[in-house]
Amino acid sequence: MDMINAMVVLANFVVIPATAYGAQLALGALGVTLIYGILRFSNFAHGDTMAFGTMVVILATWGLQGAGISLGPLPTALLALPVGIAACAVLVILTDRAVYAHYRRIKAPPITFVIASLGVMFILNGLVRFVIGPDDQSFADGARFLISVRDFREMTGLPEGLAIRTSQALTLVTAAIAVAALFWFLNRTRTGKSMRAYSDNEDLALLSGINPERVVLYTWLIVAALATTAGVLYGLDKSFRPFVYFQLLLPIFASAIVGGLGNPLGAIAGAFVVAYSEVAVTYAFKKVLGYVLPEAWAPDSLAQLLSTDYKFAVSFMILVIVLLFRPTGLFRGKSV
Repeated sequence: MDMINAMVVLANFVVIPATAYGAQLALGALGVTLIYGILRFSNFAHGDTMAFGTMVVILATWGLQGAGISLGPLPTALLALPVGIAACAVLVILTDRAVYAHYRRIKAPPITFVIASLGVMFILNGLVRFVIGPDDQSFADGARFLISVRDFREMTGLPEGLAIRTSQALTLVTAAIAVAALFWFLNRTRTGKSMRAYSDNEDLALLSGINPERVVLYTWLIVAALATTAGVLYGLDKSFRPFVYFQLLLPIFASAIVGGLGNPLGAIAGAFVVAYSEVAVTYAFKKVLGYVLPEAWAPDSLAQLLSTDYKFAVSFMILVIVLLFRPTGLFRGKSV
């Protein structure tokens, strides 16, 4: 019985939150790895692109809520998600035309694109904070729990409870659909195959008659959809604050690099490695060990390796280790 309780506690505070967080990071890392693999630069404005798309969804959600429109047990933000994706798509395409297209024409080195993306990052960060403010914004509605602690205890008779929030279940379902749609698009459609060919060998792709501007356009459209979806799912699961999305850039890049920058499958695997590492290292295992170990061996301390304040430091450590010992990542992406 004690072992079952330990597993319930572990699932409640480590496995379920880390899996949902990993799915959110995976969508963000897919956007980063597509830009790196196809457009060949590291987009440091990606976190604030997520924030912009989420901000538009929040504003549209508030409008729908004010009009009395909802989805019942599901978050109203799902209705507003297409509006946020469309607005984010317009933003990234205009940004590409105004900034990145010039550097592509003159064949500027990748570092120039990185510096330009830093400028875009600061502009977007300021814009989002100016429009919606720097504080936490709540926009989640509908049923809060798919399974509550009380329901779980009544079903099982265990003293420990397990809760699955609606936002966590929604994250996993939405992420699975988005990833499946992306891989189908890249592997089954003519445009997706041309994007892969352009990523593998730009010169050969151009000789084959592939239109580079069309490849760039579809890349940004996909990135806008992934960024907005990831940002909304993260905001529903936690909360929305512009500076947090700026901080998310580190675990997102760590996920992409750990898996292999430029490799979509690697981005997904890297996201779950980073997510489970962050949650496990910052979780206090005192209650779990209290069930597993004999009473005399039960720890008096929290049995926590790092405080939750250092969660993003875990991503940084993973990033440094991978860059030192395996710069191509787990799935042998492009070397950083």
